[in-house]
Amino acid sequence: MRFTELELDESLQKGVNALGYENPTPIQTQAIPPAMAGRDIVGCAQTGTGKTAAFVLPALEHLLRNPTKNQNPRVLILTPTRELCIQVAEETRKLANHTSLRIVSVYGGAKMQQQIDHLRRGADIVVATPGRLMDHMRRHNVRLSDVQILVLDEADPMLDRGFLPDIEHIVYQTPRQRQTMLFSATMPPQISALARQFQRD
Repeated sequence: MRFTELELDESLQKGVNALGYENPTPIQTQAIPPAMAGRDIVGCAQTGTGKTAAFVLPALEHLLRNPTKNQNPRVLILTPTRELCIQVAEETRKLANHTSLRIVSVYGGAKMQQQIDHLRRGADIVVATPGRLMDHMRRHNVRLSDVQILVLDEADPMLDRGFLPDIEHIVYQTPRQRQTMLFSATMPPQISALARQFQRD
């Protein structure tokens, strides 16, 4: 399979081409088609296998197919660390480079006011660490009532770091009728339980 066979929006195909992607990796081949169809996904793949594009491309495609003037985020991607948050946001921006979609990253250790300004200007996608996102939610800087796609990236270290209470609080602020994608390097029982708790399809 080649990326051209996925029938991505032309602007996304340009982003894919610019990154030099030609053939999807195994996790991309298996995850992207059902994700683009709106199915919930549980993806198990090691770091470096291309799983970021496996959830970002379907999310971007959904946004482009369903345009809106709404300022609230419609895609929320949760990551366990600042470093991964920056990395995922950067790849998302590169893939969305030929679109007008707005990507905002929210993580600790950075200036709060700058993130507030970006959120208030509107965001289509928010990539966040749970702790800092909770800070913004408490300050009413972001609303999750319009989230249509939720991604939990690197779910196993998120649980290891004790983020489950924050994650549950965040998830329950999003609509029940949403698409949920969960990606993890391992699939211990607690990850399977998380999938059953948050996913419908």
